[in-house]
This record gives sequence, structure tokens and C-alpha cells, in this order.
Amino acid sequence: MIKKIRLLQVIPSMGIGGAETGCRHIADYVAEQSEFSSILTSGGSQINLLNDKVKIFKWPVSKNIIMILINIFFIIFLIKKNNINIVHARSRGPAWSCLIACKITRVKFVTTFHGTYNFNSSIKKYYNSIMVKSDKVIAGSNFILDHIKSNYETAKSVSLVRRGIDENYFDPFKVENSEKEKIRKEMGFSDQNFLVLLPGRLTNWKGQKVFIEAAHFLKMQDKLSNIFFIILGDSQGRNSYEAELHSLILKYKLVDKVRIIKPMKNMRLAYSFVNLVVSASIEPEAFGRVSVEAQAMKKPILASAIGGSVETIIEGESGWLFKNSNVEELAEYIYNISKKEKLELEKIGLMGRKNVCENFTKTKMCLKTLEIYQSLVY
Repeated sequence: MIKKIRLLQVIPSMGIGGAETGCRHIADYVAEQSEFSSILTSGGSQINLLNDKVKIFKWPVSKNIIMILINIFFIIFLIKKNNINIVHARSRGPAWSCLIACKITRVKFVTTFHGTYNFNSSIKKYYNSIMVKSDKVIAGSNFILDHIKSNYETAKSVSLVRRGIDENYFDPFKVENSEKEKIRKEMGFSDQNFLVLLPGRLTNWKGQKVFIEAAHFLKMQDKLSNIFFIILGDSQGRNSYEAELHSLILKYKLVDKVRIIKPMKNMRLAYSFVNLVVSASIEPEAFGRVSVEAQAMKKPILASAIGGSVETIIEGESGWLFKNSNVEELAEYIYNISKKEKLELEKIGLMGRKNVCENFTKTKMCLKTLEIYQSLVY
């Protein structure tokens, strides 16, 4: 007898982020297949983007030890009341609650390993290990798959499900030229300026300082005349770090060349009005969503040669990789790319779009994830 999927995903918040976006895509997809789809979360902006068929259980989901214990009983209640047969945890703290609740109710348990979860002690490593104690572990990239195998002993099976983006949303044909011209004009840029965008939340490991240092290097080499650097991101409360970035810009007298702007709701437009997208992370990205979104928008991408971006960029064809944290190499790449012919950059963009549509779409990710769910409940 074929059982219907009755899914409960558990995640602390549905704010902006890769884990949250993946959770939303899976929730919507399962609901669209006429299966029961629900999310247990404390809230977040992406809740408003969910399909109306997705059931939301708002509850304080956190890493607090008291709440971890309390949540065991609340998750058991949700499982029983809604006949849940798959619980999918996307964060370590809630995963401990899920594990015990699933053991008691004999419900299948799935986890997604969303990052490397750095550890510097055996206690922290044990805390992280909850993510490999499920019936099925999902790794979003080969980089994460290798990390799991290298650092954790597990008899459970680990499946590679490459994370994907919504290629229908990130479609360059859905942005009018007039929109791009308008935002360039509003920001004081001309069609002749070469704009370089670094999107991502304002935090040190995303490499904003390296980006600014690269601009300074080009200035010292007298190669910055027509190149402008744009940092797009939210400090998310890290006000001191944002202040550091502004101070660095002032120190190098780059106020007219480097700009920090607030996040844009229309990320299609954010990618569209620039000439080059950079991902300068100084620590490995588990997947590297920026690199994939940029390619989907037919924009050349230049990324650190670490983590997931190494898998998602076809070197020299859909973008380029530079040595992690190497300011001079980053700067030289930016300068050389700015000098390339428009047709060559368009060719790079076309290959990027093709690469994403063949390998990194949300549909492919959702199909593979649903297959995993079905293998557990049938």
C-alpha cells in the first residue's frame, strides 16, 4: 500500500537564507503534489511567500536547552495530531528534539547538513553529530558530503541532493532594460561604468573586507577609473562590523568607488543592473547560492575557489575562481574581466544559465528530496 507523504519540517526561523529558502521550496513542492506539508518555526519573512496549502506551526524553536526538551513533547503532539510520517530537521538544536520525538513515535527522521558546523571541542562535535543520526542524511554539495564522511562516523546513508534555485524567478528576461537603466541612473552610474556586485549578509566570512581591499589595490595601480564596487547586504544586527567596513572605505578614500547598499527585495534586478558578480567568502560556502543565482541571471561570476562554488562554476566558461582571500588575485581578475569584450561576457552568461538549468534548479532538488521521503514511508 502506497502511503501519502505527511511532512513536518523543523527550522528555527524562516528568514532570509539558503536553509530557509530550501525549506520553503520543499514545503511548496510537497504541497503541490497534494501531500500534507507543514513547517514548525518561530517565524520569519519567508512565511509570507509560502503556498497557502502549507501548514505553519508557529512556536519558539531555538537552541536553548530548556526549549529543546520542551519541543520534544510539542513535536510528539504535532506528529500524533497530524499523522506526520516524515520529520525533516534543518538545524542542530531542533534536530535533537526531533530525534527523540521520532524515536518515541516511530516516525522517519531526515536531516539536511546545511554547513560545516565548525567545532573546536569534542562536546561541540557531539552536538553537531545530531545531523548524522537520522534515517537519511542529505548533503547539499559534494563539498558537504566529503566533510561529513571525513569528520563523522555514521552507519546511516548519506544522499547527495544538490541544492537548487528558482530558475523561473532568476530569469534575466523578466527584467526590463528600462528597470536597469532607471536604477543605474538613480545610483548615479552611467551605461559606460563597469559595476561589480558583492551580495550577501554583512559578516566577516563573506569577504567584504577582501572586496574593499581589492578596490584599494586597483586604485593604487591606477586601474580603478571606470570600475565601481557595490556591497549589497544587511548587517542583521552586526552594526560594529558594518561600521568597520565604512571606516575602511573612508581610510582608503574610496567613498566615490565603493558603496554599501541595503538588501533589495527584487534580487533579479540587483543582479541585472551590474556587469560582474563576486562571491569573496573567506570560509567555504556549503553551496554558494550567489554563484548559482548570478549564473542563472546570465551574469559572469567570480568566486573564491573553496567550498560549493568550486562545484557550481565551470572555470573559464561560466565564471572564474580566485584563490581564497588573495586580494591581488581578486583585483587583477576584476580588472581583466572589466576589459573583456561585451560579446565574450555575454557568452559566459549564456553558459552560466545553461549550467544552472541543467544542474541546479529547485525542481531537480525537490524531485530528489521527494524520492527520499517516498523511499522511507513506502
